Amino acid sequence: MKKNNFEQLIREVISALPEHGRKAMDNVAFTVEREARRPSASSGQNKNAKEIGIQMNEVLLGLYEGVPKTKRGVNYFGVLPDKITIFQQPIEELAGRDEKKLKKLIYEVVWHEVGHHLGLDEQEIRTLETKKRKR
Repeated sequence: MKKNNFEQLIREVISALPEHGRKAMDNVAFTVEREARRPSASSGQNKNAKEIGIQMNEVLLGLYEGVPKTKRGVNYFGVLPDKITIFQQPIEELAGRDEKKLKKLIYEVVWHEVGHHLGLDEQEIRTLETKKRKR
């Protein structure tokens, strides 16, 4: 799929998020990368898989980088936006040629990364995801 079509799906997914979640987002930018970037020794910004909690045989579908809203204090101003990166290739590979599955995966990844932006840790997000699936 062309990157601009994939980006359009992300915009649609963001619009479909619960209103309270959309309204709570602040100073965050979404970006698409073809695949997860490899860490480089010269860059302090790239995190290796161990640092971001990715286990062997897991696939990175999205990544949140920034200051969660719950950690922002009175001195939080003039800062670059938080960044949510969605990795296109692994999502497309998991979805196969099923567009419905593709949209569902994008929704789940965006929802997960927005959770980090709003201040939820990995365990809290996983718990909410489990509850959501049981509905």
